[in-house]
Amino acid sequence: MKVTIYDVAKKAGVSIATVSKVINNTGNMRESTRQKVKETMKQMNYQPSVMASALMGKKTETLGLLVPDISNPFFSEMARTIEDRAHERGMSVIMCSTDENAEKEMKYVELLQRKQVDGFIVASSFHDKSLLQELIKNNIPLVMLTQDDPSLDVSKVSVDDFKGGYEAISYHFSNGHRKIAIIAENAHSSILRIYGYREAHEAYGVECKEEYILRTNASIPSGKKVFEELFSRTDIDPPTAIFACNDQLAIGVIQGAKERGLEIPKDLAIIGFDNTILATTTVPGLTTVAQPIALMGKKIVDILIEEIKEGKSSKERILYNPDLIVRGTT
Repeated sequence: MKVTIYDVAKKAGVSIATVSKVINNTGNMRESTRQKVKETMKQMNYQPSVMASALMGKKTETLGLLVPDISNPFFSEMARTIEDRAHERGMSVIMCSTDENAEKEMKYVELLQRKQVDGFIVASSFHDKSLLQELIKNNIPLVMLTQDDPSLDVSKVSVDDFKGGYEAISYHFSNGHRKIAIIAENAHSSILRIYGYREAHEAYGVECKEEYILRTNASIPSGKKVFEELFSRTDIDPPTAIFACNDQLAIGVIQGAKERGLEIPKDLAIIGFDNTILATTTVPGLTTVAQPIALMGKKIVDILIEEIKEGKSSKERILYNPDLIVRGTT
């Protein structure tokens, strides 16, 4: 049976209030009494309840992290960075994967509140903004990663998605390509990358064909399926280059191209986005737009902890530059 604060008080011969004061390092008492209670707790292997501490207004030293899909290497690598940084700062992380499902979003926000997390990190897309507005209204620290929503007055850390899209397409153009398709995610970041795609076409004086702009879910099978659909069409010429808005989609394109017998990059050049571990495992290696995952993860944790521990009210907007990493697919 789990040892309770009542058991400790009884064995030590003191009141529950005295045990509580020792746990929270408050109140005046004889040092001998304090040491007696501590020794009793140690002998009984008593662990103070985190929930109880939270209900008394004490911080739980815990952060809540909401990601859309932990199987996506970008979010798994980001989550690891966030966890490592939080550990360095004396905090723990509870992570939930929402699968971009509004019902799960509500369920996990409520769960993390019951766990009394000190603050929230919301990574990428989040459908029910009213849940986030309610957190803000209740003065619960909240920061956002990779998503810039002007309706939410919170600190945000992201990469310049517009610039990343522009540089990817410009690189394809510089290599002589003029028929370039883009496979985008159903996410806010992809909207900005599509803007960059369009802007690059305008800068190079190339017509931007809507038929080359495709959207799908962020997964390897989705990338392959869209590739197959694109190259099966008879109403447009097949592209000679593709920009996929994440590395998973790019891997799907590579798989589809190889099955069709296309030689990469001779017959089809491919650029991804994120520079996750996947980019180094393909043959040839994947050219991709790198996000500074380590910098972004550390920064978002530091910002949130400042809001939690120092009550910082001013909001930050951190925008990192992307970096094109050239490998064998271009």
